[in-house]
Amino acid sequence: MKKLLYSLFLILSLQLTAQTKGIFSSDPIINLENFDKQKVYFGYYLGFNTYDFKIDYLNNPSKDISVTTSTGFNVGIVGDLRLQEYINIRFEPGLYYTQRNLYYSGFTRQIDAEREIRSTYIDFPLLVKFSSKRTGNIRPYLVGGVSATLNLASNSKSTDDNYQQKFRLKPWTQNYQIGFGIDFFLEYFKFSPSIRGVFGLNDELIRDNNPDSPWTGNIDAMKTRAIFVNFTFH
Repeated sequence: MKKLLYSLFLILSLQLTAQTKGIFSSDPIINLENFDKQKVYFGYYLGFNTYDFKIDYLNNPSKDISVTTSTGFNVGIVGDLRLQEYINIRFEPGLYYTQRNLYYSGFTRQIDAEREIRSTYIDFPLLVKFSSKRTGNIRPYLVGGVSATLNLASNSKSTDDNYQQKFRLKPWTQNYQIGFGIDFFLEYFKFSPSIRGVFGLNDELIRDNNPDSPWTGNIDAMKTRAIFVNFTFH
């Protein structure tokens, strides 16, 4: 899957290199001049993500938890509704794959000290896009909003817990998102790279059946933190 994604990005990069020739010149040819005057338009995005956890403890932890992250990937579609010249509403449902590893100190066995959390998310963000005035074929923007996320690999229905090496999370979470990007108006399409921070609003952890569990007993809240890098095509 990763090789396929890298190959796809290589092909897209070559196409973009050809498309962007002359876009930064002092007097560029204006591409897609009326594109942003459409009331509604659609697109799709591909990208990368890095997910983390923000962990709050009930007491000062003598045995804290460390989180290691990895790079996942995103794919989704975009629906854009123009409200006025500089403000748009966007709906960007997507599929996000990621992995995080938790490491607990104080255990002698690795099977107890490590928890591998692989997540498959379906994200439903509703965003407001604030665009600047277009300059040539470039238009920077800010974006922010809220999202609801379904974790398809949450283990929420499992009766086993960490005593059986099963780490459980709630299936639904709510987040707010904020980021920025740039619209590039190319000859045949609009290309929009962006970066966005995602901040979980609710505690995602399902505690172990034993309230004194060394894995969950001292955790007050566990919330998602993530960074998305998306490449959108309209």
